[in-house]
Amino acid sequence: MEGKLQDSEIKVMNVLWDEGICTAKHISDVLNAEYGWNINTSYTLIKRCIKKGAIKRTEPNFTCEALVSKEEIQSIETDELIDKMFNGQTDKLFASLLARTKLSDDEIEKLVDMVEKLK
Repeated sequence: MEGKLQDSEIKVMNVLWDEGICTAKHISDVLNAEYGWNINTSYTLIKRCIKKGAIKRTEPNFTCEALVSKEEIQSIETDELIDKMFNGQTDKLFASLLARTKLSDDEIEKLVDMVEKLK
C-alpha cells in the first residue's frame, strides 16, 4: 500500500471490512446514512483508496474489495501513535490507557492473560 490512509479513507475501508466485497454505490449509501456524505465525496475517497492500493476495483458495477486488512491498518496506526505520542514506549501507552479507563474485573483478567502469554 502506498501512503497512509486518512481518517475519511478509513471510514470507507470500515464499510468493506464490515461487509466484505461490495459496490461503490453500496459504500456510498452506507456513508451517506452514517455521515451524510454525498455520492461524489464517497466516490472520491474510494478512488483515493484505490490509488493507494488499499482497494481493488473490478467490473461490473464498480465492485470494491479491501486489499489490506483492518488488523494491518490498526497495527500501522498503533505504531504511529506510540511513536508520536509516547516516544516509542509501548508501556507509556498502556499506562495512559489504564489511568483513563475504568476496567471491570473481567477486563483486567483478560489483560493479565494477554501479558502472561507475551512472557
